Amino acid sequence: MAEHRSMQRGALLDAARSLLSEGGTEALTFPALAERTGLARSSVYEYFRSRAAVVEELCAVDFPVWAAEIEAAMAARSTPEAKIEAYVRSQLALVGDRRHRAVVAISAGELDAGAREKIRAAHGGLVAMIVEALGDLGLPEPRLAAMLLQGIVDAAVRRVELGAAEDPDVIIEAAVSMALHGVCGQGDRPAQG
Repeated sequence: MAEHRSMQRGALLDAARSLLSEGGTEALTFPALAERTGLARSSVYEYFRSRAAVVEELCAVDFPVWAAEIEAAMAARSTPEAKIEAYVRSQLALVGDRRHRAVVAISAGELDAGAREKIRAAHGGLVAMIVEALGDLGLPEPRLAAMLLQGIVDAAVRRVELGAAEDPDVIIEAAVSMALHGVCGQGDRPAQG
């Protein structure tokens, strides 16, 4: 019985990922979950009390996997610069992944305070991953730099997700360049004017 419940819960989460990546938070409804999984709508409520509960479970299940992939990519690099590049590229490489699309859709939607807090905490975990590498570069405020770096990544993710005019590879390269070199390139150019 426990194995069956676990399989049904997994099927519901998989359906939720698909719904979120296809149609955003508006698409994530209990009737749609029931239809995708072949369950009665009342059965969906046996697994999740609300849409927010589905979202919280997705964050609890998917975000650690996503974070582990980013952390592994960073661990495979030896210099702070290479770790920063891996941090940015790994997150942007996940844009097409259904797990990522679901998290983006969730983040864009109206959620209750508990779900928003779980997403904030998960993002805080991402930011914490890069603080040491930024500190190794000698930045005086590595935590602040990490939050700003994540802002670059988040902006690039939104740009790719929106289907911007630029090719996704151009957006990724621009984000990596911005992360590594800032707005003024290498920083060795004298200020004009």
